[in-house]
Amino acid sequence: MKPQVILTVLALVILSVSQAGADPIGEWRVQDGNATVRIRKCGAAFCGFIASTRTAPGKDEKNPDPSKRTRSVLGIEVLIGLRPAGNNLWSGQTYNAEDGQMYNASVSMASDQALQIQGCVPNSGLCGNETWTRVR
Repeated sequence: MKPQVILTVLALVILSVSQAGADPIGEWRVQDGNATVRIRKCGAAFCGFIASTRTAPGKDEKNPDPSKRTRSVLGIEVLIGLRPAGNNLWSGQTYNAEDGQMYNASVSMASDQALQIQGCVPNSGLCGNETWTRVR
């Protein structure tokens, strides 16, 4: 084998091993840039909380629970119970404060700097996708 081919194969192996061991822990900027979400371990699962917003944080006005509608969106849990669902894949739920709804969530690492989030309306097949960018 030529040295270039060997180096390319070695690089792909290293990349696949590092991605297989990757997890979503860290701080991520959502696709529209309006907020960052801090993902951490929560027991046996991962969870994510709104860590900051680009402008003054709003209230959770669309929450179906009237007692939560006056709380700030800062600190609310938006990724809930993410558990391993395959290689480089976690599933759980996501809460969207913009509409007050819960969605089924799938999260995967596209790279060390990019996180793919998919939220689906339960029992409908309707899904939306976003790519979040690592802040730290």
